[in-house]
Amino acid sequence: NQVLEMFDHAYGNYMEHAYPADELMPLTCRGRVRGQEPSRGDVDDALGKFSLTLIDTLDTLVVLNKTKEFEEAVKKVIKDVNLDNDIVVSVFETNIRVLGGLLGGHSVAIMLKEKGEYMQWYNGELLHMAKELGYKLLPAFNTTSGLPYPRVNLKFGVRHPEARTGTETDTCTACAGTLILEFAALSRFTGTSIFEEYARKALDFIWEKRQRSSNLVGVTINIHTGDWVRKDSGVGAGIDSYYEYLLKAYVLLGDDSFLERFNTHYDAIMRYISQPPLLLDVHIHKPMLNARTWMDSLLAFFPGLQVLKGDIRPAIETHEMLYQVIKKHNFLPEAFTTDFRVHWAQHPLRPEFAESTYFLYKATGDPYYLEVGKTLIENLNKYARVPCGFAAMKDVRTGSHEDRMDSFFLAEMFKYLYLLFADKEDMIFDIEDYIFTTEAHLLPLWLSTTNQTISKKNTSTEYTELDDSNFDWTCPNTQILFPNDPMFAQSIREPLKNVVDKSCPRGISRAEESLGSGPKPPLRARDFMASNPEHLEILKKMGVSLIHLKDGRVQLVQHAVQAASSLDAEDGLRFMQEMIELSSQQQKEQQLPPRAVQIVSHPFFGRVVLTAGPAQFGMDLSKHKAGTRGFVATIKPYNGCSEITNPEAVKEKIALMQRGQCMFAEKARNIQKAGAIGGIVIDDNEGSSSDTAPLFQMAGDGKNTDDITIPMLFLFNKEGNIILDAIREYEAVEVLLSDKAKDRATIFKGKMIPNYIIDSNLEIENMDQKSSENDSHKPTSEEAPSESQDAGAVGEEPEGGGESSAVGDPDPLSPASADSASVSMADPDPHAPGATEAGAPEPACTPGDSQPQEQNTQTEANSKAHWDSKVQPMESILADWNEDIEAFEMMEKDEL
Repeated sequence: NQVLEMFDHAYGNYMEHAYPADELMPLTCRGRVRGQEPSRGDVDDALGKFSLTLIDTLDTLVVLNKTKEFEEAVKKVIKDVNLDNDIVVSVFETNIRVLGGLLGGHSVAIMLKEKGEYMQWYNGELLHMAKELGYKLLPAFNTTSGLPYPRVNLKFGVRHPEARTGTETDTCTACAGTLILEFAALSRFTGTSIFEEYARKALDFIWEKRQRSSNLVGVTINIHTGDWVRKDSGVGAGIDSYYEYLLKAYVLLGDDSFLERFNTHYDAIMRYISQPPLLLDVHIHKPMLNARTWMDSLLAFFPGLQVLKGDIRPAIETHEMLYQVIKKHNFLPEAFTTDFRVHWAQHPLRPEFAESTYFLYKATGDPYYLEVGKTLIENLNKYARVPCGFAAMKDVRTGSHEDRMDSFFLAEMFKYLYLLFADKEDMIFDIEDYIFTTEAHLLPLWLSTTNQTISKKNTSTEYTELDDSNFDWTCPNTQILFPNDPMFAQSIREPLKNVVDKSCPRGISRAEESLGSGPKPPLRARDFMASNPEHLEILKKMGVSLIHLKDGRVQLVQHAVQAASSLDAEDGLRFMQEMIELSSQQQKEQQLPPRAVQIVSHPFFGRVVLTAGPAQFGMDLSKHKAGTRGFVATIKPYNGCSEITNPEAVKEKIALMQRGQCMFAEKARNIQKAGAIGGIVIDDNEGSSSDTAPLFQMAGDGKNTDDITIPMLFLFNKEGNIILDAIREYEAVEVLLSDKAKDRATIFKGKMIPNYIIDSNLEIENMDQKSSENDSHKPTSEEAPSESQDAGAVGEEPEGGGESSAVGDPDPLSPASADSASVSMADPDPHAPGATEAGAPEPACTPGDSQPQEQNTQTEANSKAHWDSKVQPMESILADWNEDIEAFEMMEKDEL
């Protein structure tokens, strides 16, 4: 019932405020029309002015037993939707969302018509639209390889003078390999074989271009030559649904060749990419070498696919790891490091984790997965629900929102959550008669025996070379998998229950060392002093040389071949990595993370959270956990550059002012003198938004700013207008300025507010809040800004509103001695050992800190310094140095 109520809130607001636009903008309560909003780059390629969200939601309405609403929605689609727009769209997104949505709608429409109560008037209109769209996508396949162009113009195709597309050379593997279900279904429904033929040709080409020694595929491929442009391989973004469609094509179409390909790839994934509970990208030509030290949220679909394959144990392990990341951050960040810190902080309400939760519950019957689903529902209501729908999270660390509600949220999230909790009697049809596309659209399994225009065996490919002795030729029966052991899933999860919040292994103390009670530990970067002769001697043994630069800094260079032994060389590698991380950490400490502006008055009640830039002066909100709360007031003059002329309106309130014409610190002093308790500076550049521009810190004016004691935050124009619009509509608007969004149970304790705002028990939520506040004192990545969210500190110029950089050149390293040091890697061998080969390096820990130090995640420029930085937070590896040493000694000399 709660899922139904949430769906009604999201769908109702889309239909009321956005339709016929493609998507709802839930913070500004209006539709997103492409070209009328600031461009979001590739994200906008899904929008084609074809009422995307409504089409994507069609079969969800029937799953949720909303047959009347479905009938009305189908009539609207038939009457209103135009597919002949002069607009460039993504072939991949249009296929899975629009073509898939029309086919899913058609599938359930004919099912309802057969039942005899609804849709008696329906005569295949959605299928006719699907066929029209299919023909509009076909020009994208006009390449010698058969791989489609990534984009197509709905009206003019590709390479037409007016098409504005067709010059691209590259596409992602998932983009070209996620067509077969929709295209084959369209062919089978209509009897027109061309769609299935084109989709098969694209799949055949990718299969032929796989890396033969590893049987892996890369992320990006040249559509003309078939060369791999990006040679890293994983199961997340860029590849994910290619694997999914191979297995599901076998299920839907019954063609053995798809299963053979899937099993071949799956064997390679489990051999190289799966490092339970982690799934880490590798290089396709050198699959023992990890390609990156972080994972993206799209891999959350993979446990669900493993359930379909029948490989339950690794599915349970990866799902449990992901769930612990969610418990730590409330949502799955777009990317997170191998030690479970935030790498990219956004979360656009992705449904993949809910999908895997549903499949694992179906497979195991373990009620634990119902509790997981309940957590997802509570988090959505508590942190993402806004008056006009559900808003994507701009930053899971602060709880701030983005004005975005993607169509997949309605198409998939509510479908999987409803099915997770639904009993058989809650469904008006048997869901087992259908297969889910990657967008969770329903295609009937009877298509496997309809209009079979393609021969079942593709003789052009070399299947005879494959050893299929270990292939399973049937889908597993879950009732046989777990006949007598309801504790099976729990027994797999149990060893992983603390994997995310794992503390560092305890090193031997200096006191124990002096007493001779343990072996001497290696020199740690945090203890290093360039003036200590003993330390210099240890560096020499580790093959690390020290160079004094003219500017007084110290440079460290390591040559592993100069180390006294392989063990010392390994210690040297670790020391250099720790030094890089320590340097990066200390630079980040100079920066401030984004802050949150939370609207707490009616009708928002804390549900709208805006991302704000911090100031380098005034109250530090991270040290005042309650934040600053007050009603907002616009100052006069609005630029805040002279004495405030309406102090009575500003006193004891949070002042709103415009950016420009004087320094930020000057504005702060003027409003503080007028009695304001805080200030929000709103950008004067029309249309600027934190969606499209990096945040910066407001710098001081070069003078002492200790006299400024109130908090100051910066909002871009779009976010600032949300507050200004609220003032125009509701007059009294109250906000909370804080380091991160606060739990509404805490904000409104003891106050009367509508029941639907706070559903949970207050006491429990207060406990959660205390726990999260305690957590926020730990130096975790929640308090560190993402790379894109700190473009430096900016101060305002007098007269003219220009910007002058006030970024210092922070000392990159401040070790215990007075000497400072820079770190350099001298020509690191690209074949040097990663954790797979040499064992995982122990994460650096700060004294007395139970959390691993933040994994260094710098940009491409620094990637060479990270060639051995993979951290596996598995106790058995971290705790046992002997295994590391053994593995290191066994490595080939050229690898070393």
